[in-house]
Amino acid sequence: MVCLGNICRSPLAHGILEAKAPDNWLVDSAGTSGWHEGERPDTRSILTAKGRGLNIDGQRSRPFSIEDFEEFDIIFAMDSSNFSNITQMAPSEEAKSKVRLIMNEAYPGQNMQVPDPYTGGQSGFEDVYDMLELAIDKFLEQQ
Repeated sequence: MVCLGNICRSPLAHGILEAKAPDNWLVDSAGTSGWHEGERPDTRSILTAKGRGLNIDGQRSRPFSIEDFEEFDIIFAMDSSNFSNITQMAPSEEAKSKVRLIMNEAYPGQNMQVPDPYTGGQSGFEDVYDMLELAIDKFLEQQ
């Protein structure tokens, strides 16, 4: 799960998938920037997750790295900017093919973006959670 700073959207997506996926799946999140490296998720993300029964407080922001292409089978980007940044780092076409826009899981081919709720209020985080949960549920139905 990849967003810009790895403190708002991707930690929520990480927490949702981790809670719903089989135990043997490795789930992680990262940011295309290192601005918040080592920081906990945004308090509003933590509160949103907590309100839905998830604890994401133990997550820490980290930058996306080229090694993630080797470590993970699927890399979900939250928006087209993140998608572009990730695919530009891809060492091969095979690696590039692992990158997907997460909302295409719920709305195939529509390239919908998960908006960054950082500059908004709590309701933006709630909306983002709902979007991500829908996309993740649709993804898991296909597995």
